[in-house]
Amino acid sequence: MAKKGRAVNRRKPAPGGRKPLIALLVVAVLIALAFFLLERTRKPAPPAKVETEAKPAPRLPVPQHPAPVQPQLSSAEPPAAKPHPATVPRQKGPGQLAIIVDDMGSSMQELQTLLSIKQPITFSIIPSLAHAKGVAESAHQAGAEVMVHMPMEPEGYPKQRLEQIGLLLAMDDQEIANRVNGYFRTVPFAEGANNHMGSRFTQSAEKMEVVLKVLKEKGVFFVDSRTSPASVAYKTARSMGLKCGTRQVFLDNVQDEGAIGKQLDEAATTARKRGAAIAICHPHPATLRALKRFMPELAASGITFVHASALTN
Repeated sequence: MAKKGRAVNRRKPAPGGRKPLIALLVVAVLIALAFFLLERTRKPAPPAKVETEAKPAPRLPVPQHPAPVQPQLSSAEPPAAKPHPATVPRQKGPGQLAIIVDDMGSSMQELQTLLSIKQPITFSIIPSLAHAKGVAESAHQAGAEVMVHMPMEPEGYPKQRLEQIGLLLAMDDQEIANRVNGYFRTVPFAEGANNHMGSRFTQSAEKMEVVLKVLKEKGVFFVDSRTSPASVAYKTARSMGLKCGTRQVFLDNVQDEGAIGKQLDEAATTARKRGAAIAICHPHPATLRALKRFMPELAASGITFVHASALTN
């Protein structure tokens, strides 16, 4: 009879022991799946926009006449210095030179500047200017010489302007004489007279005789400004026995200090060759600077400055 085997004691798994583990795995899978789906459905943020070039500035309107562009200078080189006006050549020698400054009477300051040069100057004053009387009185008190600058009809009149007190060819002799006499009442201490403009008037010997007769009666001299090469004023004055002279050089047709300096040198050269010369200028700023600068230099070179009356005969 066979032996019965030993009974094996097998333990049964606890009820529900595997279920919690499976549940945890399911939860983990679900969580992972949820994250996956969330990442898939989320829209990616747009990349930051990178500007590759700056937005151009709005164009400004270009002016019709743009300012000229200055040339760029090297930092190693200083800018060139502004040249000084031409100097008077250092010629030497004696000669007498009279400087007449026409068109005086508009400013007392012009007179003071010219008087500060400390050289003889003759001031020719337009009677109708605002400070005519004051300039005449102050110039006389300072020892300077005073003249009447008589306005006379120019070529091109009436398009060419002339002072209302001027002398016209169409006037009768009495009107001309009355006006000339009136000039001397406005400009006291005047010792002489010359023509202001007058390129047409001075071509008439008949009308100049009327003017010169008044000057002779007053005992004053006359200088022909020579505003026209056809002027007969000087010739007529000499024929009447009037003390007179004529202009040789205009100094300031070009209103530049250097150019006026060269004209002064020409006047000085003429004075050295002839013994004497008369030059005429005007109270422009460049002229005042040139006279103040060059007259002392010319005086040092041998030129003797005199009043206009000294060069009339």
